[in-house]
Amino acid sequence: MIGRLLRLFAVTLAVALPLAVGSTAAQEDTFLAIAQDPAVGSFLTDAEGNTLYLFTPDTTAGESACNDDCAAAWPPLTPEDEMTLPDGVPGELATIDRADGTQQVTYNDIPLYYFAKDEQPGDINGQAVGGVWFIVPPGATLGEYPAAPGEGTPVPASSLQVGFTEELGPFLTDAKGMTVYLFEKDEMAGESACYEDCAAAWPPVPAADGMTLPPGISGTLSAIDRTDGSRQMTYNDIPLYYYAKDAKPGDTTGQEVGDVWYVVTPGMQLGDEPHEAEEGAESATPASS
Repeated sequence: MIGRLLRLFAVTLAVALPLAVGSTAAQEDTFLAIAQDPAVGSFLTDAEGNTLYLFTPDTTAGESACNDDCAAAWPPLTPEDEMTLPDGVPGELATIDRADGTQQVTYNDIPLYYFAKDEQPGDINGQAVGGVWFIVPPGATLGEYPAAPGEGTPVPASSLQVGFTEELGPFLTDAKGMTVYLFEKDEMAGESACYEDCAAAWPPVPAADGMTLPPGISGTLSAIDRTDGSRQMTYNDIPLYYYAKDAKPGDTTGQEVGDVWYVVTPGMQLGDEPHEAEEGAESATPASS
């Protein structure tokens, strides 16, 4: 009986190992990768899945404000000969010269760091530390970051996060990961063209006080007053909606419905051309976990 179990274990292991190796190889195809966590959305990692962070005092292109003891706790990401981004991730990788003579990798001019207290791939122990360290969403750009509460005060969760698929690239979701959409017929700032049956299928994203974006995602969140007395969240004047047929976080089944409903990409402005899925891609593909 024991011999039979051992043989069964050996067969099972032989089948499982190629799958594990294949998954690792896929991660090594690019210098950086994308991970996703329900608490923060999608974010950049190295090829092994170790989380990368931005430092909000880094606001000048070509410079890092984290040196000496800071750099010991937050080691800079060092460059390699071949530096590539995963499919679907917009932007570019470059390097800057640090004060100690070493080089550091940047994403869209954002210096990238590890956190020494992250022990394994997928850890996000550095998120919101001191109100100045945050994960780096795909599509993030260097800029002035909104002020966070002082040290010792919990940083409130962002009102929106960034979801990601290779087909669509980065797109906005709510804080729980549910995809938000734009309606191409919304052409005037401060107005929604979706009511009654339309609003039943495409519920407006409710607005609230103190709405915030993830650090690195440019733009402004505000609200419009709807004719039914409710308030709807807008991003750069774009009214935001859910799709009733999206069943779970990461679903994007509303993409391109009627050729008027689309995901909202970071930095998008009212009136911009919406992002369409790559030719041949399934627009209903959920974000991987």
